[in-house]
Amino acid sequence: QVQLVESGGGLVQAGGSLRLSCAASGNIFSINFMDWYRQAPGKQRDLVAAITNDGSTNYADNVKGRFTISRDNAKNTVYLQMNSLKSEDTAIYYCHADYRGRLGVRTSSWGQGTQVTVSS
Repeated sequence: QVQLVESGGGLVQAGGSLRLSCAASGNIFSINFMDWYRQAPGKQRDLVAAITNDGSTNYADNVKGRFTISRDNAKNTVYLQMNSLKSEDTAIYYCHADYRGRLGVRTSSWGQGTQVTVSS
């Protein structure tokens, strides 16, 4: 049983920075990857960044070069460092994990989301 808890969202001016954190807890056998999604009002939930178990990363084109995803494996925590924020980055950001839990069953879990608002 895995729970993801996000933190670090808030209000920031355009050009500023925020760091989001997501701590995973529970019965995790292995993590395949963790990633961040975001969803703006009236929009679908889109992938922002992902990091695999070996540390490889992928980014959405519209955040590449500005955002950095990282992990602290000892803490089962994933981070999203967001720099040079734009008003278009305003959204609820959701942490997501793809993992194998008990009995080796592949499962995914979502966090509750944290609001990021960029003022311009």
